[in-house]
Amino acid sequence: MPLGLVSDIHGDDRALAAVVAELERLGVERAVCLGDAAQGGDEPRQVLDRLAALGWPVVLGNADDFLLEVPADSPEELTEAQLAKREWTLAQLEPRHLDQIRSFRPTIRLDGLLAFHGSPRSYDDVLLPDSEDDAAWRVDGVDVLAGGHTHLQWTRVVGGALYVNPGAVMSNPPEFAVLTGRSVEFFRCAY
Repeated sequence: MPLGLVSDIHGDDRALAAVVAELERLGVERAVCLGDAAQGGDEPRQVLDRLAALGWPVVLGNADDFLLEVPADSPEELTEAQLAKREWTLAQLEPRHLDQIRSFRPTIRLDGLLAFHGSPRSYDDVLLPDSEDDAAWRVDGVDVLAGGHTHLQWTRVVGGALYVNPGAVMSNPPEFAVLTGRSVEFFRCAY
């Protein structure tokens, strides 16, 4: 049964709605969100409400956790604009939305798939197509590794498992992937 992989929505509900419609058109009934759902865009409440209605499992991304707490040891410098957008986003959300974000898990295992945001050990880790050090992504007992964070669609084999990054829903055009076993197909859709 095919599984949709979406990531890095960043509060763009119009883009998420387009991806959901395309997944429905493709007959894909299940999906996993690989994190960074609400922070950054202008529709954080709508995105969280849509994800709740869909019932998709959601991984905790760095931008999700940023809404819960400003990190003291962020690997990237936090700007005044990011902090202001965080405050604006929090003003749009209700307590139930923050509870929803608290329910996001660092990793999700599903039918031979291990889903995460950056890597299985940290949502801040970055794996790129040309990265030589992939030790943080080598996990025994999984067929497929799915992560986001970099906003790039790509795939490769890591330690015998297929690694898939579906790209970013908030990209223009919105990006996602469909996984069937160890086969992946990348998509972009109009909205």
